Amino acid sequence: MARIYPLFSSSKGNAEFIGTEKGGILIDCGVSYKRLLNSLKRHNIPLSAIHGVFITHEHCDHISGLKMLTKNNNITVYGQKYTLQNLCIKDKISPDAKIVELTGQAVSCGGCEITCFDTPHDTVQSCGYKVRTCDDKLCAVCTDLGNITETVYNALIDCRLVMIESNYDVKMLRNGVYPQQLKERIMSDNGHLSNNSCGWIVQRLINSGTTHILLGHLSQENNTPDLADSTVQKYLSEFKRGKDYLMGVAPIESEGVNVIF
Repeated sequence: MARIYPLFSSSKGNAEFIGTEKGGILIDCGVSYKRLLNSLKRHNIPLSAIHGVFITHEHCDHISGLKMLTKNNNITVYGQKYTLQNLCIKDKISPDAKIVELTGQAVSCGGCEITCFDTPHDTVQSCGYKVRTCDDKLCAVCTDLGNITETVYNALIDCRLVMIESNYDVKMLRNGVYPQQLKERIMSDNGHLSNNSCGWIVQRLINSGTTHILLGHLSQENNTPDLADSTVQKYLSEFKRGKDYLMGVAPIESEGVNVIF
């Protein structure tokens, strides 16, 4: 039975494994190779289970361990054209690694079928991933986006599980220590999703049939797990938690958390 393992999730490092102990995919590799190996071991996932790594974009909290992962293992790297080009130019992928450019068509890897979809973020190119698992269930990982476009919504609408960004609390960000320019970047349409924006889309997803929600990519400076959960919960008064849907918050570093969906 396929699971999603939110190995790391924050503004300082991200990686998710989707699949089983026999095979699956890694989405992003934003922590050191050593930390990734330790996390996989805690979850009883052999490194050989990673049949491919799918990169959302080239920001360091999503690719910092990619060079060592590909240097030490024969793992194919998947990503959009300009993302892959930037990673190769900046020497973030082993020159011996196989890379596969994604164009929006589904690809097969690790017993899954994976499709990318464009997300609005302040990088050369950015995407989320929609995954059909080996047991024919649909899930999506969608973080690092400033707003919910029609493309994003259409990609998420029929997924059983959605890992969605709930990056910041507006009041905490506005009153925080970040420079004004950085605050404006985060709150822009190419920045990150606030707890309120996340609640707005989660309400619509559950209304359309999504049953499992995982809040992810929380800022450690401008958010807390309890605040993200309670804010999103305010948008869901028409539903009964535990009956109509299940919701959790992806930890900064998982100590064995996984979600069956």
